Amino acid sequence: MRDFLQGLQDSVCAALESEDGSGRFSEDSWERPEGGGGRTRILAQGAVFEKAGVAFSHVMGPALPPAASARRPEIAGKSWSAAGVSVVLHPRNPYVPAAHANVRFFVAGADTPAPSWWFGGGWDLTPSYGFEEDAVSWHRSARDAVAPFGASLYGRFKAAADDYFFLRHRGEARGIGGLFFDDFDELGFERSFALLRGVAEAFMGAYRPIVARRKATPHGEAERAHQLRRRGRYVEFNLLQDRGTLFGLQSGGRTESILMSLPPLVRWDYGAVPQPGTPEARLLEFFLKPRDWLEGSP
Repeated sequence: MRDFLQGLQDSVCAALESEDGSGRFSEDSWERPEGGGGRTRILAQGAVFEKAGVAFSHVMGPALPPAASARRPEIAGKSWSAAGVSVVLHPRNPYVPAAHANVRFFVAGADTPAPSWWFGGGWDLTPSYGFEEDAVSWHRSARDAVAPFGASLYGRFKAAADDYFFLRHRGEARGIGGLFFDDFDELGFERSFALLRGVAEAFMGAYRPIVARRKATPHGEAERAHQLRRRGRYVEFNLLQDRGTLFGLQSGGRTESILMSLPPLVRWDYGAVPQPGTPEARLLEFFLKPRDWLEGSP
């Protein structure tokens, strides 16, 4: 598992450097006093990516924090080990969507006769400006990534993403979703691990064509301001709702690595509402509504 996740980090970083053209990742290796460690890689101020973070971690502890056991009270207080890779991408051009991917493996009570284990992960897309071509290709890639493991999984994982990446305090989706799964063990270890690999390895193939289509799109100060306001929604979700962020902080994780997901610049303008009929308004009215993108626009 560790070998796969570290290799995944290497391949994603190489693909992102190739797409950016000039930016290069720096690496920060760290150890956790309570057990484990990781390596956090950041690409900052590249030609395409204003900030890109790709983090590997393998950490452990003697007792699960509340964020991990709230939905599974039977594992509360047990020892645990978690390994994963997180990818968070904040592009420079407002027409290139932000993207997030995460895959993880969790074991609770490994020192007991009946340990619990599960996989989780997925990926989602957060555009500031919506394009139907991008939404359709993204969701078709998501469908294809999980199709070998069951015809119903895409529908389940898409619905879970629509539900999870939703800002409850605003009644608004963060983006156009994708895949989200957690507590997944139903295929047995080998097939569940294969599913995780399939999702992880499909991410860059889904994202890079969208970046290539949009990264040279002309834009001005108004589009940049809109992008920074949309990043504000991203920050709100990560700090208020994201279970991974809460788990990391509650378990005494490395704060700098946990919060690598936050964008370098962001803004909140009080009472800002897009003008009717604009592309900014269409993002809210059309794209940030759960819909079936597989067949294109309804």
